[in-house]
Amino acid sequence: MPQRPAGGTLTIAVAYPGQDGAHSAAACERLFAQESELVPLPSFSAVAEAAVARRVDFGVLPIESSLVGPVNETHDLLYELPLSIVDETALRIRHCLVGLRPVALEEIHEVHSHPVALDQCRTLLAAMPWTTAVAASTTAAAAQHVADSGDPKVAAISSERAARLHGLALLDGNVGDHPEAYTRFVAVSTYTRLDAPSREWRTAFSFVTDHSPGALHRAIEPFGRHEIDLVQLVSRPIPSTPWRYRFDAVLAGHPLDPPVHDAIAEVRAQARMLRLFGSYPAGAEPEDE
Repeated sequence: MPQRPAGGTLTIAVAYPGQDGAHSAAACERLFAQESELVPLPSFSAVAEAAVARRVDFGVLPIESSLVGPVNETHDLLYELPLSIVDETALRIRHCLVGLRPVALEEIHEVHSHPVALDQCRTLLAAMPWTTAVAASTTAAAAQHVADSGDPKVAAISSERAARLHGLALLDGNVGDHPEAYTRFVAVSTYTRLDAPSREWRTAFSFVTDHSPGALHRAIEPFGRHEIDLVQLVSRPIPSTPWRYRFDAVLAGHPLDPPVHDAIAEVRAQARMLRLFGSYPAGAEPEDE
């Protein structure tokens, strides 16, 4: 579990997007002790900005879905802001269809949820072509919208916990496209962990190569030569330079391990830019939210 830097108070403030009932709130409870103060905020960017401004000690954001891959907004916030990943956890996610009261699917005209959740429930939405899918900031916010709307024709895809909190009816307890779905969450702060690893470790970073044949191969070749497992590699566009891309990556190892240190130094020499996104213990086995 990440610890507050020396000199802080005993209470740790942890921000997450949404409100009680959000999947990120469940991730906070797994990452942090009970004495932590959980601070719900309206968006991913609000969480990141609160952590940068040190209004909170940590922010917790989803970063990867086992079904749809990277959560792009979180990757971009790590690239744009001076934040580091300090811990991670994974939760088994069950998407529920919820509404004001039990109704037939044919009566539902709108389904609200976070875009990632909507993308993980394509089969349901394809079977309801008369229904409009509406993006919400979080799944918990979608559940609250349904409760506030007073309209039984409006439904949400959310957690069962969010449905209970808002007094909603469970229309279907599992509408995800796959029976096993997981989301990985990260805790972010303004410092980078370099404490001695007590278990398997991860190091996240981002780099930009020259736009030339073989540039990516040359940049990542040192990891293979040093026998380092590159557990994730994704590309993201760089808005300030159209049609140019950066690569966000995660490797297995600690940045002060000699092979990792040497490989990163070689990659830095090949790349136009390399920046660490943080180092942290590898997450434990996923749990139910």
